[in-house]
Amino acid sequence: MRPCSGAVHYDDGTSVIPSHKNLRNRLLAALTPDLFDALCDQLEPVPLKPGEVLVRPGEPIRSVWFVESGIVSAIANTPEDRRIEIGLVGNEGFVGVPLLLGVDRTPHENLVQVDGTALRLTSAAFDEAVDRHAALRRLLLRYVHAFQIQTSQTALCNSSYNLEERLARWLTMCHDRIDGDEFPLTHEFLSIMLGVRRPGVTTTIHVLEGAGMIKARRSHIRIVDREKLQAAAGDSYGVAEAEYARIIEAALKDSSAADAHTGLWAEPDAAAGRPHIVRSPGDIGRSS
Repeated sequence: MRPCSGAVHYDDGTSVIPSHKNLRNRLLAALTPDLFDALCDQLEPVPLKPGEVLVRPGEPIRSVWFVESGIVSAIANTPEDRRIEIGLVGNEGFVGVPLLLGVDRTPHENLVQVDGTALRLTSAAFDEAVDRHAALRRLLLRYVHAFQIQTSQTALCNSSYNLEERLARWLTMCHDRIDGDEFPLTHEFLSIMLGVRRPGVTTTIHVLEGAGMIKARRSHIRIVDREKLQAAAGDSYGVAEAEYARIIEAALKDSSAADAHTGLWAEPDAAAGRPHIVRSPGDIGRSS
């Protein structure tokens, strides 16, 4: 077993540093260094390219992706090619959730929406890791719960909130998962993600822009006033975020053994038979 350290370079000249202290993925960063190092030999740093399909409907899931940067959309489809986004994954999570639940495929699609990077693990290596490391399995199951809350809130919003509130929520969630305030986005893509016609999206963008919340230019959206945007989303935003914070972050903040460089989830304590909690992670979603 080797520690993860040093820069890994891509063909395009970019690099990622997968050492534990430099991890951006909140789940991997929450593991102890020893547990993360146990996975390190199997992890592969990969770029995430806009429009890239990571998981195809009905096809075997051959890998999981721990997102370091960028955004991946979870999309529901029908045989008639109706599509709507049901969830977002950024550096707070991972893609390939069905594998954790013992399922090798899904009718849903996972599509890269905003470019970035990820640490990829083959399905065989992932299965072995969660079978061998109970602490890893427990942490990832907590994330699955948080993601289910997110998709449930999305269903509620799609049926009970107007388009302005839904778009404000969606943009706020994207803002949580990116560096900076601007990201690429077309009206056509938004219409698919929100399940509405493009003219409705265009009109709503103009409303939010006129209120000073965002600035739209060709194929890009810039968040101008986050506070106003979140207020426009109302209570359509916040439930899933609070649950993620409760079960993965805030519930462990008061640990007397907190250590900023040690990690949160370790293997069970041999004497006590329970996980040894040694650190609480930082803020949800966005990197400091």
